[in-house]
Amino acid sequence: MTSSTSALPTVPFTLTRAGVIMTPEDGNEFEAEGVLNPASGRGPDGELYLLPRLVAKGNVSRVGLAKVIIGDDGVPSGVERQGVVLAPDEGWERGLNNAGTEDPRVTWVPSLGRHLMTYVAYGPLGPRLAFAHSEDLRTWDRLGPCHFEYQADLSMDLNLFANKDAVFFPEPVNDPDGVPSYALLHRPMWDLGWIREGEGEHLPAGLDDNRPGIWISYVAVADVEKDIRNLVHMRKHKLVALSEFPFEELKIGGGPAPIRVDEGWLLIYHGVSGSMEKSAFDHQQNVNYTAAAMILDSDDPSIVIARSDKPLLAPETEDEISGIVPNVVFPTAIEKIGEQLFVFYGMADSKIGVARLDRA
Repeated sequence: MTSSTSALPTVPFTLTRAGVIMTPEDGNEFEAEGVLNPASGRGPDGELYLLPRLVAKGNVSRVGLAKVIIGDDGVPSGVERQGVVLAPDEGWERGLNNAGTEDPRVTWVPSLGRHLMTYVAYGPLGPRLAFAHSEDLRTWDRLGPCHFEYQADLSMDLNLFANKDAVFFPEPVNDPDGVPSYALLHRPMWDLGWIREGEGEHLPAGLDDNRPGIWISYVAVADVEKDIRNLVHMRKHKLVALSEFPFEELKIGGGPAPIRVDEGWLLIYHGVSGSMEKSAFDHQQNVNYTAAAMILDSDDPSIVIARSDKPLLAPETEDEISGIVPNVVFPTAIEKIGEQLFVFYGMADSKIGVARLDRA
């Protein structure tokens, strides 16, 4: 199940920094340990909003709402905070010594007439994927934890593993059997040693690379039309991509919702290099997070047809180099403002920046 994509064409896009647009607010207890990794969306009023991860003391995360201020030049220049829209209020989002609704990604799905949020619920068994939906970005109804249907050819239950970096496509695609479906990109992590000492890694059948990579799963449109709660029942899991290049030697993970381009689906993702210490869920001090891109096939988004062979954006500024986790560029949202595309990203797990996305 391993793949070799290093011979693929490179992605004809670039990222150029456009500034820092959100920093922790002095005296705001919800932001004591940073603002980072935002989702985004357009409200019913037509305004652009970020849904940043707000981190309080003790690494307790909530999802906030902030209207984006656009400068006269059409570039985002700041935000107006509008409170918290999702907090770890449910028992399965809290452990004895941890809690969090973390790293939201939001996709506007026109066929559903609503925004779909994926987020990481940091509960009793660590990071698990969960979904919510909203018509206005302010009121979110939880759909609950994601459930991965057992797939015999993998000889493994994906529900055993921590999972992050999930995001929905904005429109239905065909699943491997040609069934119109809503598709989810996600990033399972195979190490169970943090749950049960000595258990170590368990890989799906056919996979001999233990580095976390990007997977895709599906749910039929017809099932979701019957009941939107069926969105949490994902099936037909397939590997999309693994690490290929030095800048992503440790792992890769999806970023903002894929967008349509002439070549297919453009996916901005992150790659991680360096060395991991202790658990993958601890704050790391010797890693390097960069932003890159791949293009997925229009008809079968499990197929990569082009891929960055070097980062589009790497930690270089002081805001990206110094913070809670140093040397981090973590893309999580993409939006069109006028005729220009912008990518919003977390900076060193502390602040939020924005970069302009252009064709090379």
